Amino acid sequence: MEKRHLPRLTNDFQADIKNATDVLRKGGIILYPTDTVWGIGCDATNEDAVRKIFQIKQREDSKSMLSLVDSLAMLERTVSDIPEVAYDLIEAAVHPITIVYDNPTGLAKSLLAPDGSAGIRITSESFSNELCRRLGKPVVSTSANLSGMASSTDFASIDGRIIDSVDYAVHYGRDMGKDAHPSSVIKLSAGGLFKVLR
Repeated sequence: MEKRHLPRLTNDFQADIKNATDVLRKGGIILYPTDTVWGIGCDATNEDAVRKIFQIKQREDSKSMLSLVDSLAMLERTVSDIPEVAYDLIEAAVHPITIVYDNPTGLAKSLLAPDGSAGIRITSESFSNELCRRLGKPVVSTSANLSGMASSTDFASIDGRIIDSVDYAVHYGRDMGKDAHPSSVIKLSAGGLFKVLR
């Protein structure tokens, strides 16, 4: 799959990326723009950090959260047995698509559903893509809202309690209005079976 063209990165963008990456490496929580809505994120391999996000969102830990990766290469390092249909779905997708894979490796246990699966999406949005690339690991992406509340499509609509709870709120993209929606979600299983979850 050919990587979509990413916009030129500015010095301010680079500073934001560095700050956010440093926070993630220390086990912190960030608020950042994604390819869908504004998200709360952490290093997806850090169990303690993932649990902090559940606390911030006041969300039951039985409700799994998805992770972002920057490329097929990172996806393949995280999911050892990717069904062939996944490549077709990713290639054909016009809008962001999250795929739930069986038996990913290396992710925090709290990100796994009871059946051991986890939702992962390749992001082409400039900030979240570069963040994953710079960290070298998947990054948790869950909507920046308290459990049960509407997702925040722009920074201005994020609840102040969320902003106060994170370790770093990204500056990039705060002035951008968004007509954004959560991604579609498809669960894939062995044999190419799939189910549309959202």
